[in-house]
Amino acid sequence: ALYLRLQDRGKSKMSALGAAMRKLVHLCFGVLKTRKPYQPNYAI
Repeated sequence: ALYLRLQDRGKSKMSALGAAMRKLVHLCFGVLKTRKPYQPNYAI
């Protein structure tokens, strides 16, 4: 969903992909760092 939203805003495919990957990495690192279960409704 994020990837498509960014593309709709005019971002290139690689730029949108990089932003989506970065968001996933930040989310994974946050879960590992806090040792709490993933919460899909938690705002990033």
